[in-house]
Amino acid sequence: MSSPSAALPASMSAVEIVRPGGPEVLVPTTRPLPEPGPGEVLIRVAAAGVNRPDVLQRLGLYPLPPGVSDLPGLEVAGTIVKVGEGVRRWQMGDAVCALTPGGGYAGYCKTPAGQCLPVPAGLSMVEAASLPETFFTVWINVFDRAHLSPGETLLVQGGSSGIGVTAIQMARAFGHRVFVTAGSPEKCRACEALGAERGIDYKQEDFVAVVKSLTEGRGVDVILDMVGGAYVPRELKCLAVDGRLSLIAFLGGTRAELDMGDILYRRLTITGSTLRPRSVEYKTEVAQALESRVWPKVADGTIKPVIHATFPLAEAARAHELMESSTHVGKIVLEVA
Repeated sequence: MSSPSAALPASMSAVEIVRPGGPEVLVPTTRPLPEPGPGEVLIRVAAAGVNRPDVLQRLGLYPLPPGVSDLPGLEVAGTIVKVGEGVRRWQMGDAVCALTPGGGYAGYCKTPAGQCLPVPAGLSMVEAASLPETFFTVWINVFDRAHLSPGETLLVQGGSSGIGVTAIQMARAFGHRVFVTAGSPEKCRACEALGAERGIDYKQEDFVAVVKSLTEGRGVDVILDMVGGAYVPRELKCLAVDGRLSLIAFLGGTRAELDMGDILYRRLTITGSTLRPRSVEYKTEVAQALESRVWPKVADGTIKPVIHATFPLAEAARAHELMESSTHVGKIVLEVA
């Protein structure tokens, strides 16, 4: 049995995808409130982050895991209004931000209790909503899978994205040198202001040559890549011996021609992962690592949310237009009335 709760409405505002297509297929609607099951909580959503997977889902290119909401939205911040059976840590009234299995573009969203984190001290709900998806992704792919270790260097492809601004700040907070690529001098300077040692304008500069120069020919230890395709063989050239390439997306395509000899001789590692299909148990472990290792650095201002723009929930289509323009630096967030 879920806990007693204050009177909740029977329905809520939401934004649904009426068919695969452009931003115009995001349409305001009314849905019944979700019911939290065992181990889940129901959150009254104050704000929801917008992420690339939302765009892929809208385009019909991101198959949903079984049993999740068809509404887009993988991260929210708000107040817990109902808890399911077996939930011990959280209570009604707790302010949280959470990684969700879907359904964030709505007035209420249910999610596993283990995927919730307290709103860091001093942050608004909009700022808190910008954290979970990118923080989980960076922690998993840079620190867990790629094992970025003390004294090592990181190259982030797409440094001005939501993932990028998180990776820059998180790596710098742990004492690492960080280089990034971005698509304009202005974006490069914005990344440097966040702690990147050097922003590389990939439209004007050869990132392989720049990285080699910055590291005196050694290369970087870890690369976080969301481009894939033809970037991969170039990235291998600027990895140090024992370097690791961590792939999280393939905006540049899913195929690449590689020199296998180079991988063997220099002991390179190519890894990749997607977050959404991972188990609740695994995501709970990541949430615990973030709360103990990273949340204190958010609370003391070492790591700061970077919000480019906010939109009302009903204007999610405009938020997606901005996301696809790639003119933003940082996160785009929906505010929910």
